[in-house]
Amino acid sequence: GFIPWLGHVLEFLKDAGKFLSRMKDKHGDIFTVRVAGIYVTMLLDPNSFDGVLNDDTNSFDFSNRRGQLLKKIFNLQLPGYYPASERKWMEQHFHGVNQQKLNASMNAHLSNVMLKSFESRSPSEWREDGLFELCYSLLFRAGYLTLFERRDDVDAVYEEFRKFDDLLTKLARGSLKREEKRVVATSQDRLWDLLSPGHVNGSWQQSYVQFLQEMGVDADMQKKAQLLQLWNTQCNAGPAAFWVLGFLLTHPEAMEAVKSEIRGLPSLQDTSLTPVFDSVLSETLRLTAAVMINRKVVKDKILRMANGKEYHLRRGDRVCLFPFLSPQMDPQIHEEPQMFKYDRFLNEDKTVKKEFYKDEKKLKYFTMPWGAGKNICVGKEFAVTSIKQFVFLFLTHFDLELCSPSSKLPPVNPSRFGFGMLQPDGDLRVRFRLKTMQHEM
Repeated sequence: GFIPWLGHVLEFLKDAGKFLSRMKDKHGDIFTVRVAGIYVTMLLDPNSFDGVLNDDTNSFDFSNRRGQLLKKIFNLQLPGYYPASERKWMEQHFHGVNQQKLNASMNAHLSNVMLKSFESRSPSEWREDGLFELCYSLLFRAGYLTLFERRDDVDAVYEEFRKFDDLLTKLARGSLKREEKRVVATSQDRLWDLLSPGHVNGSWQQSYVQFLQEMGVDADMQKKAQLLQLWNTQCNAGPAAFWVLGFLLTHPEAMEAVKSEIRGLPSLQDTSLTPVFDSVLSETLRLTAAVMINRKVVKDKILRMANGKEYHLRRGDRVCLFPFLSPQMDPQIHEEPQMFKYDRFLNEDKTVKKEFYKDEKKLKYFTMPWGAGKNICVGKEFAVTSIKQFVFLFLTHFDLELCSPSSKLPPVNPSRFGFGMLQPDGDLRVRFRLKTMQHEM
């Protein structure tokens, strides 16, 4: 970059997606940029990702960067061995029988919060709202009730959480203005109080508190860790559901294909045989999931690319994968990558399409909304089921349409690149009402 030490940091912070796309066009699938004094090697060839994701030479460290972010965003310091222990604990709760219990609880809470929103209205009365606010609000409430099992403060928790989440990317990058710092500090204090461990025996939260105690985490850090888990579990489902319904509303052919599939289900709880919706969800996440996978290089490493070329990664630098650019938005992998194509992940016989190629090589990674390798998202199946349940319940129980038939989806907020699901810069106005009879869908 042109600025000493800072390098490309200003352009990177303004719109990382646009900046890295320009760099990829200019320099190819691997290049190193200077960002605020740190040299970051960007690896954008999915056929070469395993050299980082499944490295067996202990050349990369994930916990160091994670620890820095936890301290900066959540004022949280946890033991060095915490990440591995936490993952093991999470796997117990988000897999197998425990996941089935969470799915059932989530479905019940979704039904309750969605139908409760019409308690004070005539069933046939149209209600208007922003689709993003609607999806985020309903999924957050149901998710909070499922995991924290506390009904009395859900509205206050949601209100403070949204204030905190809106400023989280600025907090992580150290670019908060004075008034924004005050808002964040106030919301954090309020959330720490609201999330203080309750006394619901057998709840997910209670189990997490017990895990922290066994880890030797003190009471203050236990309190702050509750906000970390609230954000981890609730920050992506609402935005994902917004994009799913937004794409369906602005693509009538896709909406009809999904509704037809739902009509053929034996029950709404049976979400396993839904290849059309699964393709819609995969396509939505391809377009809107923008995680960055960061590793610190802790010892010199020779990275061998799929094309046979070798590159020297230096100790002390960072290496970063940005799957949003490639594979997800790579025109060599996905034709017209900027376009929403609901059947992109379907074969002609309506089975799930899993074979994609680049440079005539079959890809292991053709979309990566959940990360990959040793640190793939533990709660993936629970999240997918929750989004499915929400969309299926909404389309079954409500008439839903755009307030203006010519409305288009708002653009993405570029500040969210690197922080999971992208959020819209604006909203999409919709109106909805309870169906008089469910078979009207």
